[in-house]
Amino acid sequence: MLALALFIATLIFVIWQPRGLGIGWSAMAGAFVDLALGVVHWRNIPTVWHIVWNATFTFVALIIISLLLDEAGLFRWAALHVARWGRGRGRILLPLIVLLGAAIAAVFANDGAALLLTPIVMAILVSLEFPPAAALAFIIATGFVADTTSLPLVISNLVNIVSANFFKIGFTRYATVMVPIDVVSLIVTLAVLGTMYHRTADRTYVVAALDVPASAIRDPLVFRAAWPVLLLLLAAYFITAPFGVPVSFVTIIGAVALLAIAGRLGTRSAPVIDIHRVLRGAPWQVVIFSLGMYLVVYGLRNAGLTNDIARALRLFAAHGIWTASFGTGILAALLSSIMNNMPSVLVGALAINHLPHVAPPIREAMIYANIIGCDLGPKFTPIGSLATLLWLHVLAQKGTTITWGKYMKIGLLITPPVLIATLTALALWLPIVGSSTHG
Repeated sequence: MLALALFIATLIFVIWQPRGLGIGWSAMAGAFVDLALGVVHWRNIPTVWHIVWNATFTFVALIIISLLLDEAGLFRWAALHVARWGRGRGRILLPLIVLLGAAIAAVFANDGAALLLTPIVMAILVSLEFPPAAALAFIIATGFVADTTSLPLVISNLVNIVSANFFKIGFTRYATVMVPIDVVSLIVTLAVLGTMYHRTADRTYVVAALDVPASAIRDPLVFRAAWPVLLLLLAAYFITAPFGVPVSFVTIIGAVALLAIAGRLGTRSAPVIDIHRVLRGAPWQVVIFSLGMYLVVYGLRNAGLTNDIARALRLFAAHGIWTASFGTGILAALLSSIMNNMPSVLVGALAINHLPHVAPPIREAMIYANIIGCDLGPKFTPIGSLATLLWLHVLAQKGTTITWGKYMKIGLLITPPVLIATLTALALWLPIVGSSTHG
C-alpha cells in the first residue's frame, strides 16, 4: 500500500506540475522518498538505468532532429503540399492529414507528430477560413493518429523503445512484426475518423489561398540535408540491428550531424536556426523523469504488484495466442489510461518477465500486445500520456479548449475499434512470421 500511495502521489505531481514544476523533478522526488522509506533500494538504480537509458536518449535525440526540421520548415512545407493535394475539398484533405501524421509519427515519434504538426495544421485551417467545428475534426485527427499509428518502428514511440530494449528485440525483428499491424491500425483509424467527421470536414476551400510550399522553407541547407540524413538514419537502424548497436547511438549521430549542418560548422556562412534555442527546447527533463518514475514503478514491483498482474497474464497465456493478445493488450490499455503509459509499459514488461514457462510464441504475443495497449490505451483519457497533456496545452494556447469530458467522449469512440482491430492483426500476423523473442 505504501508503494502504491507513493506512486499515485508522484503521478499526481507529474500530471499537475504545480507552479510549473518539471516532470523530472516530481518523478525524482518520488524516487528519493521511495529510497528513503526502503520501498526501492540503491542497488535497484543500476537496474532501472539499464532499462531506460537507451530509450531516453533516443527520444531526446529524435526530438532534437524534429525541432531542427521544424525550424527549417520541413513540416510546414509537407503540410502545405498535402493541403494542395486535397484539391479544395475537406473530405479529401482529412485522410491526407491523417496519412501525413502517420508518416511523421513513424519516423519522428508520436510526440513529434502531435506537438509539431498540430499547430501547423491549425494555422493552415485558419488561413483557409475553416469554421471551428470543421477545424476541430482535423485537430482531433492529428492528435489521435500520432498515437494510433506509433507502432511500426522501435523509434516511433518511447514505449516501443523501452519494450524493445527490455526484451532485446532487434530493430528489424520489431519492424517485421509491427509494420503490417500498424497499417491495420492506420486503416481503421482512417475509417473511424472518416465515419465520425466526414460531414463535419466536408468543406470546400480555395487552394489559391494557400501559401506556396517553398515559402515555408526557412533554412534551405538543413531542408536539403534532411532527406539524405533521414534515409541514412533509417538504413543505419536496420544495418546495425544484427550487431546489437543501441538505437540511441545511431539517433544521436543523426542529431549531431543535423546540428552541425544547421550550425554551419566548417563554413563561413551564418546559421539560420538558433541552435541554442533548439537544444534548450529539447526534453532534457525526460532523462530525469525516466529514471525517477521507473524507480517509483520498480517500488511497485518490489511490493509485489507485478506478481499480481503476472498471475492475470498467466491465465491469459493458458488459453492460447488470441486470449493472451487480447487479455494483455486490453489490460495494458486500461492501466495506461489510468496510470499513464510510461509506468504501465514497465509494469507490463516486468509482469511478462515473471512468466518464464510460457511458450515463446505466446510470450512474444504478450510482449507486443503490451506495447499496443500502452501505445493506444492512453487515448482513452487525457492523463494516459504526457504527450496528450502537452497537446491539450498547446491547443489551449492557440485558443482551442478541449475539456477532459469532451476528450474522453471522443477517445472512447475512436480508441476501442482501433485497439480491437490492432490486437486482432497481432494474433493473426505473429504466427505467420514465426516466434523470435530475441532480435
